[in-house]
Amino acid sequence: MSRLLDRLGLHRPELRAWATYDWANSVFMTTVLQVFPLFFYEVAARQLAPATARARFAWATAAAVVLVGFLGPLLGALADFRGNKKVMLALFLALGVLATVVMGFLQEGQWVLALVVFMVGNVGVTSTLAFYNSLLPHVATTEEVDRVSTAGFALGYLGGGLLLMANLLVIQDPRRFGLADEASAMRVSFLSAAVWWLVFSIPLFLKVPEPARRLVAAEAGRNPIGVAVARLRQTVSDLRGHRDAVLLLVAFLIYNDAINTIIRMATSFGSELGIPKAQLILAILMVQFVGVPFAFAFGLLAGRVGAKRSIFVCLAVYGLITLVGYFMTTTAHFFLLAFLVAMVQGGGQALSRSLFSTMIPKHKSSELFGFFGVFDRFGGAIGSSIFGFVVAATGSSRPAILSLITFFVVGGLLLAMVDVPRGQRAAREAEAAAA
Repeated sequence: MSRLLDRLGLHRPELRAWATYDWANSVFMTTVLQVFPLFFYEVAARQLAPATARARFAWATAAAVVLVGFLGPLLGALADFRGNKKVMLALFLALGVLATVVMGFLQEGQWVLALVVFMVGNVGVTSTLAFYNSLLPHVATTEEVDRVSTAGFALGYLGGGLLLMANLLVIQDPRRFGLADEASAMRVSFLSAAVWWLVFSIPLFLKVPEPARRLVAAEAGRNPIGVAVARLRQTVSDLRGHRDAVLLLVAFLIYNDAINTIIRMATSFGSELGIPKAQLILAILMVQFVGVPFAFAFGLLAGRVGAKRSIFVCLAVYGLITLVGYFMTTTAHFFLLAFLVAMVQGGGQALSRSLFSTMIPKHKSSELFGFFGVFDRFGGAIGSSIFGFVVAATGSSRPAILSLITFFVVGGLLLAMVDVPRGQRAAREAEAAAA
């Protein structure tokens, strides 16, 4: 068992505790983000015209993304200065959990409150991820970081999938579980996600140590906000010395943009082809569970050939996915596409996270993972826009899906230009200078 845990990146208590937070927060990404839009349209905003409700929901989602984008790097710099990554994570965890609990008590017509708590929940969960990711280079060694990162994604797939499956069973037959209707079942699903998220976050706070605070002489005794702003400005200036990390961020933005677009548009395209709703739900669940072993597998592959080459494998499969999407005509084709996505989705994103963590100074990890979070959250905006334009011009999603192959090619070319050893040396030199 100890050898197996070592191969999977879960061989120490603090590594297991860190990875468990992926298991904890992924229920927001699955249950809440999958169920809440339906609840909003069918219950909270029932009195609004469908087009109005969808527009307002889209604006609220965009506002949450923009807010996190502006706050992420600044809050990260503040956490690095104060040496309280776990405290900041706890604050935004409490904010996100509270918002999710409120979702469980929303009534018909409360669409304004529904949008507010949805925005707060998104800000909460996304902000916790920046601080959570920033703990990765502190809890895992350079040799362990790929396995540990992919283990987190694997546990996230498993935990998120299990609770989503349970909640979908309740929503489809609420009376069997003693609930009055589908709306009541949706409310219970939000409450279950809040409890799950909170309870399974506890190991991280108990077992993962807070990284040591590191200051320069000029920062001692100064106002924390002022220091955070100054650090942020300095980091933007210093990024020229971390050009490989910056290049990786740009490559990640481009290929992750296409990844997120495929994830967001796949079920919509399936509906366009007339695939039954039950089959679409089954495919979503399949992605969650098939993703578990493949996420672990990419951690092992990275140990043999390196994270960068493993990401290239993911991008090649995504290129194949765009071709499958273009020629897709049957339910079997849709399940093939879903299976291929499950193979590489966790591995590509987890290894991008771990590779980035090795190319940044540890004493600025929260700040720089704040930037990483911005690139991650905005991923999908450009691809989704191009997808929409192509659909509008051609009247079909097929050429729109095929157009995404450009993102994987360009992202792959930029990734090929990243000199990983040079980037890692620059990070260690910055750490030594700060020390």
